[in-house]
Amino acid sequence: MIRWRRATVTAVGRRWRGAVELDAAVAARRPEDPAVVRAIAYPALVGTPSVGDAVLLNLGALALGLGTGGYAQVVAIPDRLPADVDRPGHIVKARYTPMQAIVLAADEEASPHRELLAGKDDLAGMPVVTADLHSAVPAILAGVHADRPDARVAYVMTDGGALPAWFSRTVDALGDRLAGTVTAGQAFGGDLETTNVHSGLLAARYALGADVAVVAQGPGNLGTGTAWGFSGVAVGEAVNAAAVLGGRPVGSLRISAADPRPRHRGVSHHSLTAYGRVALARADLVVPAGLDPSLCEGLAALAQRHRLVEVDVDGLDDALRELPDKLSTMGRDLDADHVYFLAAAAAGRHAAALLSG
Repeated sequence: MIRWRRATVTAVGRRWRGAVELDAAVAARRPEDPAVVRAIAYPALVGTPSVGDAVLLNLGALALGLGTGGYAQVVAIPDRLPADVDRPGHIVKARYTPMQAIVLAADEEASPHRELLAGKDDLAGMPVVTADLHSAVPAILAGVHADRPDARVAYVMTDGGALPAWFSRTVDALGDRLAGTVTAGQAFGGDLETTNVHSGLLAARYALGADVAVVAQGPGNLGTGTAWGFSGVAVGEAVNAAAVLGGRPVGSLRISAADPRPRHRGVSHHSLTAYGRVALARADLVVPAGLDPSLCEGLAALAQRHRLVEVDVDGLDDALRELPDKLSTMGRDLDADHVYFLAAAAAGRHAAALLSG
């Protein structure tokens, strides 16, 4: 299940919030083992690597040829263990794995937010934008800020993809544009930690003071190509959570004119399943104005359960191009899959409109 390898750090590369990229020379165990690999370390878990350090690696992602997760993972720097850090908190994430992390949940007794959150169970109409893929998050944010640059937007990261928020260079690049990140469920490493999406939304609203929340998984969507075998089904569950807490669910549809896979062409089967069958509560599903009719198959079925909202896209292309980090989804940039990012930005614009009544 795990491809363990010993290696030696030969170079330390980019650093971003919570993560360090490095090169490591591998002590080969099989003829096909690479001589040098690109690896990632999370200093909060394993310490900060330096050139010459012996490291223990997990090479599983490289063996699978994963794109988003195509790093070797540093499991330990065994000859230079980090010092113990004693902090309050008893919530365990990545539970009962060798890398389980103990964190402080926003609403547990030792948290400075406990008193604020203890009696809260209503989002007071806060728009909650839900999306299938992590790559939609910056586009949704751009859509919100195109019309409401003053709006505080929080990201609630679910555990369908990467568990450490530190893996996301997108979150790091968005910086001050986000009011903060809440890692929910088994995900960890956000500005705030919560047990599930429900408490994550409440923490976003009251502890971070968010006007809008965006709910999406971390990088690395999991899918088997079957009707139900994909991590994005959680989008429908997020719609239900937002509704039961008195929020305004806004669905960002996954739409593509460039994806070579028929099941993701037009409105993705992920959106059709998550919104059409998993979401039991009514949401505003946003359709960018002027969408090619050939990409609209399936929308009529969604309209039986949800409200389809056509949103003008004037100015959203400029807003997308002004983002601090290059947009990418499934290896395609803004120009290669323009409709996908425009649809996400339109969902953000609709959330901004809800703030304005």
